[in-house]
Amino acid sequence: MKISVIIPVYNEERTIAEIIRRVKAVNLAKEIIVIDDASTDKTGQILDRVSREQDSGNPIKVIRHLQNQGKGAAIRAGLREAAGEIVIIQDADLEYDPQDYALLIQPIIDGKTSVVYGSRCLGKNRISSLGFFLGGKLLSFLTNLLYRAGITDEPTCYKVFRREVLQELDLKCQRFEFCPEVTAKVRKKGYKIDEVAIHYYPRKIKEGKKIRFSDGISAVWTLVKYRFVD
Repeated sequence: MKISVIIPVYNEERTIAEIIRRVKAVNLAKEIIVIDDASTDKTGQILDRVSREQDSGNPIKVIRHLQNQGKGAAIRAGLREAAGEIVIIQDADLEYDPQDYALLIQPIIDGKTSVVYGSRCLGKNRISSLGFFLGGKLLSFLTNLLYRAGITDEPTCYKVFRREVLQELDLKCQRFEFCPEVTAKVRKKGYKIDEVAIHYYPRKIKEGKKIRFSDGISAVWTLVKYRFVD
């Protein structure tokens, strides 16, 4: 099965070339779709260089946003271009390891499920901070309470889908609410979410982590909202 790897990026000049290198190194048939969400650092220049250095085995498409719209909007833009049977969301930092792709897609290939989340909680991983850890636990608890999802890590970046699943969803997310919105909507459609253990290498806010307390509040509201509205 061909994979579409969607990489939303905003001001990640220190990591974007390396994460693309790591994605390309994964021995799977894939396309790479990078959405530059109006970066103001050297991310755009690096992507220009990466685009010129393409090889046929790892085609890269770069989408440019003229104005910053947020991670959710970037992912939705990438989804419109995705041609693979399986879609993987990949953050542009180095917190998540693309070498986990084979584990992430296996339950889909085996026909066990159409949705897989990579759980940071099932393996032995460090945490970025107590606040982020507890926030993730709260979101997972709320997801299980509202949607009977039975998962351990709702806000994980590594969310993997059969493409047709995402095509069924009317996603409206702009920022970090992509995660709770897509989780709510796949569960309301009746899809089971399988989890596999992944590797996680957290960074701190001072190292460039962008999510904030307000995004956590938005995630809670998104989970509650979509439990009762379409």
